[in-house]
Amino acid sequence: MLQNIGVPGLILILIIALIIFGPSKLPEIGRAFGNTLREFKSSAKDLMSEEKGNSGDSK
Repeated sequence: MLQNIGVPGLILILIIALIIFGPSKLPEIGRAFGNTLREFKSSAKDLMSEEKGNSGDSK
């Protein structure tokens, strides 16, 4: 789904976000989104390493 957005789509999304939230809220929203994404990646990495450890013990 996100692979088909392209540069014009990203610019349009940024303009709409700027209109809706205003310039003062955008850094806060970006920071919160980045923290959420970092936490999700960390959790996924932990689950993958845990799964590899469990599959190695059962063999």
